[in-house]
Amino acid sequence: MEEFLSQAIPFAKNHTLLVGAWVAIFVATIYTFIKTALSKVKIVSNSEATALINTKDAVVIDLRSIDEFKRGHIVNSLQFLPTDIKNHNLGKLEQHKETSVILVDTNGVVARSSAEILAKQGFTHVYALNEGIAGWNAANLPLVK
Repeated sequence: MEEFLSQAIPFAKNHTLLVGAWVAIFVATIYTFIKTALSKVKIVSNSEATALINTKDAVVIDLRSIDEFKRGHIVNSLQFLPTDIKNHNLGKLEQHKETSVILVDTNGVVARSSAEILAKQGFTHVYALNEGIAGWNAANLPLVK
């Protein structure tokens, strides 16, 4: 151990940028892991989403624009904009607070943040589709127009 420390300290002094970058990556990884573990939102795959829809009557919320929604969406999904969720303009979505809700967007990024907002607003079973409609479409799962 002493041999390691005798080499590590001079290395760290000579390569502060490299050591700083590694520390930053380590801290970011730990932060992301803890944030994910403590999140009330679960990221689900296509098969998990299909199971939730079929067995728990999950409500699918499509967060894409109306034009994108019309080009193809998951059967029986409701169309909402992320701004509607952020501004608490939930309308008929309010009745689904105790129901499983799956948020879907184009590629899975916006759905996660909107799902976090819904969880903070009292929705108990909130999910986000991992790769969004892009992943759903790539898996050749059905879309309706």
